[in-house]
Amino acid sequence: MPYALVVGESLVDVVTDASGTAVERPGGSAANVAVALARLGRSVRFVTSYADDARGASIAAHLAGSGVVLATDPHVLVRTSSAAATIGPDGSASYVFDLDWQIGPVVLEEPPAYVHVCSIGAVLAPGADDVLALLDALDPSTTVTYDVNARPAITGTGPEVLGRVESVCRRAHVVKASDEDLAALYPTYGLDEAVAHLRALGPRAVVVTRGGEGASWWDADGRTDGEAVRTTVVDTIGAGDTFSAAVLDALWDGLDPAATVAHAARAAAVTVSRPGADPPTRADL
Repeated sequence: MPYALVVGESLVDVVTDASGTAVERPGGSAANVAVALARLGRSVRFVTSYADDARGASIAAHLAGSGVVLATDPHVLVRTSSAAATIGPDGSASYVFDLDWQIGPVVLEEPPAYVHVCSIGAVLAPGADDVLALLDALDPSTTVTYDVNARPAITGTGPEVLGRVESVCRRAHVVKASDEDLAALYPTYGLDEAVAHLRALGPRAVVVTRGGEGASWWDADGRTDGEAVRTTVVDTIGAGDTFSAAVLDALWDGLDPAATVAHAARAAAVTVSRPGADPPTRADL
C-alpha cells in the first residue's frame, strides 16, 4: 500500500489562553501533519523524536490514536521538547520553544510514495543533516513536499538558516510557505519575487498561505488563487500543518491546483475552529 513518510519534530504545546489558563497538548509541526494525514485516511509513517517521559507518552498515545506508525525509535532525547504558546485575542499563537532535534536510525521496508518535511526539523542541527541525507537517499519516484513554517524564535533567520531552507527546497517537488514565512526569510522581496526565487530552486510548485486572505498556487502554468473558508477562529495552532497535510492528500488523488487549494482551505478551517492542533477526519470534511 502506498504510504507517506513524515519527518520532523514532535513536542508538547503548553497553551495559555486569554484567561491565563494553561493546558498541555501534543503537537509539533510534523506531528500535526502526520496526524492530519492519517485522519484523512492515508497510510502514514513518522520519523520523529521525543523522550521516554510523561510528555513523550502523551505524544505516543496521540499519534497511535490517529493511526500514525513510527519508522524509528523516537527515544533519543533526554526530555521531550515543548513550546509555550500564548493565544492572542484574534486566536493567533506566539511561541517560546524548549526544543532539541535529532533522529535515530530509520527503518523502511519499502520506499514511500510521498515524503513530507517541515519547519524546525528541516533546519535545526543536528537532526537537519539527517533529514537531508534521508531525502538524498530516496527513490526518484518519491514525491517530496516541504512546509517552510519558519520559526525565527528558535532558528533565527540568518544566512545559515536561509541556506538550509533553500537546500530542502532544491530537493522538494512542492514547497508550501506562509506570507509571513517569506517576509521573514526574504525581507527585501515582494511576494511574487520571493515565490519566483523559490521556484527557481527547482520545485514544480510553490503554495503560499495568507491567513484570512486565502492561498495561492504557482507552477509552470501560472498562479491559481483560492479563498479562505470563513469560520469562527478559536486558535490557529496546527492550521498551517493541516493545510500542508491536505495539500499532500490532494496530490495523492491527483487534484488540480484549484481543487487542491480549496481542499486544504476547508481542512484548515476545521482546525482553527477547534482548540489546539485537532485536524479533521475525512468524514468531518
